Amino acid sequence: MNKRRISIIAGIVLLLIFASILFIFQVRQSQVAVVTTFGSYSRTIEQPGIQFKLPWPIQKVYRFDNRLQNFERKFEQTTTGDAKPLIIEVYVGWRISDPKIFLERFNGDMMKAEQNLESLVRDAKNSVIGQHPFRDLISPREEDLKFDDIEAEIVKAVQTEAKDDYGIDVQYAGIKQLGLPESNTQKVFERMRADRQRLVKQFQGEGESRAMEIRSKAEAESTRILNEARAQAIEIEGQAEAQANEYYKVFQENPELAELLLGLEALEAATKEKTTIVADPSTPPFNLFREGVGELTGRNQNK
Repeated sequence: MNKRRISIIAGIVLLLIFASILFIFQVRQSQVAVVTTFGSYSRTIEQPGIQFKLPWPIQKVYRFDNRLQNFERKFEQTTTGDAKPLIIEVYVGWRISDPKIFLERFNGDMMKAEQNLESLVRDAKNSVIGQHPFRDLISPREEDLKFDDIEAEIVKAVQTEAKDDYGIDVQYAGIKQLGLPESNTQKVFERMRADRQRLVKQFQGEGESRAMEIRSKAEAESTRILNEARAQAIEIEGQAEAQANEYYKVFQENPELAELLLGLEALEAATKEKTTIVADPSTPPFNLFREGVGELTGRNQNK
């Protein structure tokens, strides 16, 4: 009896396990799933967790990696808009945007999807670069380079077709490396050297022109300052001469005043330092002392 009960329990457990395999499946956080019924699309499951389905061959589940995918392609030769050969390596970032289209187009084969996307990107790359001159990709002047524009144009060229036909969203494309065919390398280096020398001469010419401009301004300013100084000197000289003429006219009209002032100047010069002088009191300018004392005595007596 016990053996029979154990057998029944074991059978039920096995049945449950078998049922879970047939009717239950799990979608992970990084996955998206498509369920088909008798080979035709049934539904898309984008939320992670435990899901239910009918057993095969009624329904079948396809799981795809929903994370951002990246692939890089080896160097391939292309031609610029001015007919210059160029070797270029690009990389692309993409993810599945429509699992239904992706399944119908590639039957869930990621490698096949990348091969088709590679062909699409190659055509877009050749078309875009064929519209840009060589200097947009290789130039000694950083402002001439147009990498951002070219990469954006490649993405724009493939996005619509990749999404509509492949169920793929191309999120970015970039230029990883550039190369030159061996036959063209020396020519490019020579052209770059010539461009650099031209720029050096241009900068030197601009520097000399600027220096001449500064020297010219400095000379003009110096001339202006000298002219102003000369004008001021002439003005001061004229004022001094006019004042001297005025004094001379006064002295002509008052010779006694002139004699007195000259005597005072001489007296001041003689007595500037502590010096003992022996002189005739009647001799100018020492007679001023005597005259001054006499006048002072006379004033005192009058008082």
